[in-house]
Amino acid sequence: MNRDITHKVILITGATDGMGLETARALAKHNPRLVLVGRNATKGQRVVEELKQESGNQAIEFMQADLSAQQDIRELVKTFKSKYDRLDVLINNAGAYIPVKQLSADGFEMTFALNHLGYFLLTNLLLDELTRSAPSRIINISSAAHASARFDINNLNSEGKYSPWNAYATSKLENLYFTYELADRLKGTDVTVNAVHPGLVNSQFGKQGSGPFLAIFRLMQKFIGKTAANGAKTSIYLALADEVEGITGSYFANEKMAQSSKVSQDREMGRKLWEMSEKMTRIN
Repeated sequence: MNRDITHKVILITGATDGMGLETARALAKHNPRLVLVGRNATKGQRVVEELKQESGNQAIEFMQADLSAQQDIRELVKTFKSKYDRLDVLINNAGAYIPVKQLSADGFEMTFALNHLGYFLLTNLLLDELTRSAPSRIINISSAAHASARFDINNLNSEGKYSPWNAYATSKLENLYFTYELADRLKGTDVTVNAVHPGLVNSQFGKQGSGPFLAIFRLMQKFIGKTAANGAKTSIYLALADEVEGITGSYFANEKMAQSSKVSQDREMGRKLWEMSEKMTRIN
């Protein structure tokens, strides 16, 4: 059974392409107040009009932000809070595979800045609204790629030789550390937080860059990858399903609870990453 989300407020990041767009498309039909976040305002407005026409739901709007830039995130939250006094579902979906090392506006390696610090800062800045709206839900898009990460708590900025795959896999492990630590911190609030492995999806992910690994990955995407709509199913399930009410600190795949890697269960490492992330985002 699906819960009634009519007029509930849902914010989805990375919502103008791929799984984020398909998540928004599915949820729009249930008549929530939907906030879509992306970098490209022209594309964002086009998506808003498309979804309004498809769903008949007119309570959809776009907010522009580069979620690798902390000032953009703070401005996004300021704009959101000026329009809404509640948040029922937050879906942290924005993320990328960065083939060549880049630094964010704040001087952090771009994969880490976008895929981890973006989730961390945005969620923390919206916790008051989520708590006020409880029971509310936070959904973090991770990946089974986390299991292959070579994680070094002392080298979060990928100093030395840059491996784009390890930077991505590490960020997905960090999503799990964040999810599990946040679930512990939110006990007693009726705000749940869970992580999702969407599966191998034939999307724009990994389309940039070159090399034998990416060539093989793209072939796998093409021939065995899910559509973006199928990749979005578990996120949609966690936003809508009555049966997951109260479930928190878990990892889901194929609309079922799954087991993440042993290394992701290291709660001490999760606490250390949290403390370092607080300093990097200046929230404490």
